[in-house]
Amino acid sequence: MLSAGGLVRSRVLRLRGPAAGLVRWAGPATVSVPEPRVRSVSGVGGASGAGGWYGSLSDSAPVHLCEHFLVGVQQVSGLPWWLSIAMATVSVRTLITLPLATYQLLILSKVEALQAEISELAKRLRYEVSVRARERGWTEKQSRVQFQKNLRRLVSQLYIRDNCHPFKASLVVWVQLPLWVSLSLALRNLSLDQSALRGELAAGGALWFPDLTVPDSTWILPVCLGLTNLVIVEVFSLQRVGASGFQRLVLNGIRGFSVLMIPIAATVPSSMALYWFCSSLVGFGQNLLLRSPTLHRILRLPTRRSDSPYRDLLSAFIAKYYK
Repeated sequence: MLSAGGLVRSRVLRLRGPAAGLVRWAGPATVSVPEPRVRSVSGVGGASGAGGWYGSLSDSAPVHLCEHFLVGVQQVSGLPWWLSIAMATVSVRTLITLPLATYQLLILSKVEALQAEISELAKRLRYEVSVRARERGWTEKQSRVQFQKNLRRLVSQLYIRDNCHPFKASLVVWVQLPLWVSLSLALRNLSLDQSALRGELAAGGALWFPDLTVPDSTWILPVCLGLTNLVIVEVFSLQRVGASGFQRLVLNGIRGFSVLMIPIAATVPSSMALYWFCSSLVGFGQNLLLRSPTLHRILRLPTRRSDSPYRDLLSAFIAKYYK
């Protein structure tokens, strides 16, 4: 933590507007399909036989939009269905998820860079609250309320000043999760008996999963999915030094969900399991890409990053699991 004094005063004076006074004492895209080769995929969700909210979700507009997107990719590329699913996954993760993840990295870096300034403001604010508490005879609880209220106001003004409210960092989740669900249900609909394309998916597999409409009986895809998700979680956990009890609880919950996805993936059509595995694999690659020092220099991130992130990651992994 930086010391108070002239440096603290100079940083505080840079706040504009109401933040100049530390304390306010208030009182206590779709893909077009070539016309000659259009194949109907409408009505698949409605014929799924599922009722209630699940049936409505399977028959929703976003899911049908994803169906047409998948069919369009396969028709335009002319690739087998298994390779077309992989290609569609890479396209979505690259064109939609990667830019949002990059934006998330930029926001989080700005928030991290503000921590030193927030610490200085908190130190100065705590002193001023204690002085005013003695003058007005506040109790400890009243002093704590005044401190927390004014600190939240100052931190909010800092976020506005640097345009980096942490909520913006969650944008990638609000886009990626509905997209993942919609594409998963679209592949499920295309694999149903009522689908006009079921025959093509049944013959569109490869290697140990020749039929994309039935579950992978070898469990190779489900296990690969679970292992990839676990690696992603462990890489993320290596960034958390001195994690709190709640953070460790969340990480263990995600680990448990990653293991639970293995039997779930073994009960769904292979097309869905293939999409989930490809999505996790591309996501892992993008996480590694976002650690690149070159990318950080291009984005001009305000925080210092290691010049050898991959070596540091490998060293941290070895230190945690092999020593």
